[in-house]
Amino acid sequence: MGYDRWFSGKHILITGGLGFIGSNLASRLVQLGAEVTLVDSLIPEYGGNLFNVEGIRNKVRVNISDVRDEQSMKYLVQGQDFLFNLAGQTSHLDSMQDPFTDLEINCRAQLSILETCRKHNPDIKSVFASTRQIYGKPEYLPVDEKHLLRPVDVNGINKMAGEWYHILYNNVYNLRSCSLRLTNTYGPRMRVKDARQTFLGVWIRLLLEGKDFEVWEGEQLRDFTYVDDAVDALLLGAARDEANGQVFNVGGDGTISLKALAALLVEENGGGRFTVRSFPADRKKIDIGDYYADDRRLRRMLGWSPRTPLREGLGKTLAYYRAHLAQYL
Repeated sequence: MGYDRWFSGKHILITGGLGFIGSNLASRLVQLGAEVTLVDSLIPEYGGNLFNVEGIRNKVRVNISDVRDEQSMKYLVQGQDFLFNLAGQTSHLDSMQDPFTDLEINCRAQLSILETCRKHNPDIKSVFASTRQIYGKPEYLPVDEKHLLRPVDVNGINKMAGEWYHILYNNVYNLRSCSLRLTNTYGPRMRVKDARQTFLGVWIRLLLEGKDFEVWEGEQLRDFTYVDDAVDALLLGAARDEANGQVFNVGGDGTISLKALAALLVEENGGGRFTVRSFPADRKKIDIGDYYADDRRLRRMLGWSPRTPLREGLGKTLAYYRAHLAQYL
């Protein structure tokens, strides 16, 4: 992918580093020879799990602190070459029930981190993990980066602000930053005990527990990114200067309806059942219908492409949780 030697010997800070994407990124960076520091609050609702770094525990530094703690971040950003800013509150429902916590983590803390970098490490390069949620309900498909931004929940509004703080600081202060708008990312180490991170995790847990799972309506089209492919995109965003000040959609291996996805998952598992039902009322209000990304900009500018077909990715994910499900409950 063109970054293999870029991170060797470099000092890397990953916020949310014990979470799903952060831990997979950390594992790859260790393989590439980087000096990796992970910062995570380990707040139970937010997906951090020490087991996520079981295989690399003695090869990374772990700092248990909160991105809202300005003194901790001031200490942690110094001497770092790259910051992967992945810490966040990801639950759309939680953001509606407790909007001020979402504001603190996804908005104010992001501004605070950037101010800390500006004052104490202006040479750092930052990559922000944004979300397709900021587009809201699509006006057209596939959704490109020029699509209107109109989030349907508090989480989307705060993530949008977090993204634009990064772009602003790039443009005004030359604090090199870019943003990746991730879609449904899945794979080993994702949260499976509830739907705070992704519905697919819940499906997988119920399937492996021998229980039926629910598909709501089921005709909605989505794209899915296997976590290794998302990590490729993050690393390219960090390594390439042409990414500075840019936002990129990250897509996946084609599109699929949720009902077809459920059937594929059951098939890969070698059994299981699901039922199709209508949306719960609280979810229906913030559902966006069909969504899939136009990620040609990322492919053209940075040379990214997904390398993991959906069927293969689902198989790898099921195999991981068959072996380790107890560590995620």
